[in-house]
This record gives sequence, structure tokens and C-alpha cells, in this order.
Amino acid sequence: MFSIGEYAVCPGHGVGQIVDIEEREMGAQKKTFYIIKILANGMTVMVPTDSETGIRGLVGEKEVEEVYKLLHDHDVKVDNSTWNRRYREYSAKIKTGSVVEIAEVLRQLFLLKEKKALSFGEKKMLDQCRELLAQEFSLSNKIDKNAINEKINSYFQ
Repeated sequence: MFSIGEYAVCPGHGVGQIVDIEEREMGAQKKTFYIIKILANGMTVMVPTDSETGIRGLVGEKEVEEVYKLLHDHDVKVDNSTWNRRYREYSAKIKTGSVVEIAEVLRQLFLLKEKKALSFGEKKMLDQCRELLAQEFSLSNKIDKNAINEKINSYFQ
């Protein structure tokens, strides 16, 4: 259970702050919802408090190190399927909210970028993945987001 003021990750949206916990009537029953303000764009999201996949806490140091190891490993096969198939697969991974899945997409896009020009949608997705990771790592480790962006970029220079 989260409290007002805590940060949580909404898969597909990114890090948000819980600004309220409300009870609403849904048909004949009452449900409790977290009201979350997404930091990246100011959007407000309602997530049921009993949802198992709705939100999760910020990652710990162990997961951050796992992501950095994953980003450092460039010995992977780059997906050469059509851009729209890659886009669908990558979108599905991002929507899971898993930092490891997001990091895998980021790594694939950075490595693909070295071989050929990315489509507009892929460039946007690369930026989105970098922003999702940087924002969460920044809040969970209390480090400046720009420093984390620089560290992520350093793995691909």
C-alpha cells in the first residue's frame, strides 16, 4: 500500500507521485483508487489500490546495477525485422513497466542506430526509454537526472 506523497511507477507512463487516495462507487460497490500525477507530463492517472499490475515502487540499487550491466553488454543480436514490427514489440515491452525490459529496448535502439538511421517513431521511443530510466533512477538513488542520462549515453559512445 502506498501513501500520499510517495513515488510510484505506472507502466507505460513513468514515475508519478501519489497526490490522493479516493473512494469511488463503481456500480454497487466502492473501490479505492490512487490518484497519481505523472512527473514527465503532468497527466493524472487513477489506479485501483487492489490492482496487482497497476503500479509498482521505485527500483532498488540491485535493479539499477542490473540495468547498467545490460546496457554495457553490446554482444547481442540486433533485431533487423521491419520497423513497424520492431515498434510493436518494443511498445509492448515498454508497457510492462519493467526497467529491464525498457533497458533492453533502449539498448536495441542504440545499437540499431549505429547500423542505420532510426525512423521518427524509433527516435521518439529511444528518448522515451532513456527518460523513463533516468527519471526513475534519479528519484530512487537521489542523483541528478542529467548525470544518469550522461551515464546511459556513455555506454553507447
